[in-house]
Amino acid sequence: AEMRKRQAAHIEAPPQAPGQPRPNTCCLCWCGCCKCLWFRCRNEDRMERSERQSCTKMDSIEAAEEQFARRPSLEEALSWSRSFELMLRSLEGREVFREFLRSEYSEDNLLFWLACEDLKKETDSALVDEKARIIYEDYVSILSPKEVSLDSRVREGINQTLAEPSNLMYEEAQFQIYTLMHRDSFPRFLNSSLYRDLLANRRRACLDP
Repeated sequence: AEMRKRQAAHIEAPPQAPGQPRPNTCCLCWCGCCKCLWFRCRNEDRMERSERQSCTKMDSIEAAEEQFARRPSLEEALSWSRSFELMLRSLEGREVFREFLRSEYSEDNLLFWLACEDLKKETDSALVDEKARIIYEDYVSILSPKEVSLDSRVREGINQTLAEPSNLMYEEAQFQIYTLMHRDSFPRFLNSSLYRDLLANRRRACLDP
């Protein structure tokens, strides 16, 4: 009986005035029930995911366009064969050379050289100490898996300067690794399929209308 009274009261309730929203309702129906609110939340979640996916796609497209724009010109790529120094001073050149060194398991030589370049530019004494320590632990210490090949005389000179690090303490070691890359790795890089394919792709790009 009580249930019938509630149903009758619901049916006989006066109609809502035009333009006046009904209480406890959602945007998808007039009942305001939990199920409708759940559907609304699901719909909002789908819209947010769709927007995020669109942004991700746009970011990927922009990154691809930026990467294409950074590709070296044919003239620049050819200049590397004439000068090891030019290649090292080029961001694109270092990236290609690093990829080649990675294939020969000697990437750490270039990373050491770059770390020394960064240290030489440092003027803050606290950062000099920190960077010098990191370079030693990463590339000079015999306990490091990334240890570079330095002769005993250069290594001993570094050990003597550890107590008072300077931004030039690795200068001789850096030159030794530079010479190793120049005489050993660089000629193989110029004859590698990686470099030849890069030149071929650049030549084709120049011929495309």
